[in-house]
Amino acid sequence: MKAKTRTSSIKPLARERIAVLFSEAEKAFHEHPEYSDRYVALVRKIAMRQRVRIDREYRRRYCHHCYRYLVPGANMRVRVHHGWVAVTCLECKKTTRYRVEKSHDNKD
Repeated sequence: MKAKTRTSSIKPLARERIAVLFSEAEKAFHEHPEYSDRYVALVRKIAMRQRVRIDREYRRRYCHHCYRYLVPGANMRVRVHHGWVAVTCLECKKTTRYRVEKSHDNKD
């Protein structure tokens, strides 16, 4: 069996590539939405291969059912109801719910 030769320098590089791909997906969405979907597929492939978690801000930018890049108002609907954010992908009609995060600022 092949020995593991992963260095600690690969994971930060993978996170950097993920950030670049999401910024490219955001730029390309209005001209070519299919490019944005391909960038999401590449991000998932990099994250799985290098065993890197995709950051929360990036995880919420794509549909976890059809893996489409999501843009509010274009192919995604957002509703806030009783402490939950409901995100509906208008491509596959699936809904994902997130808990509303409370701010930790005590400025009373």
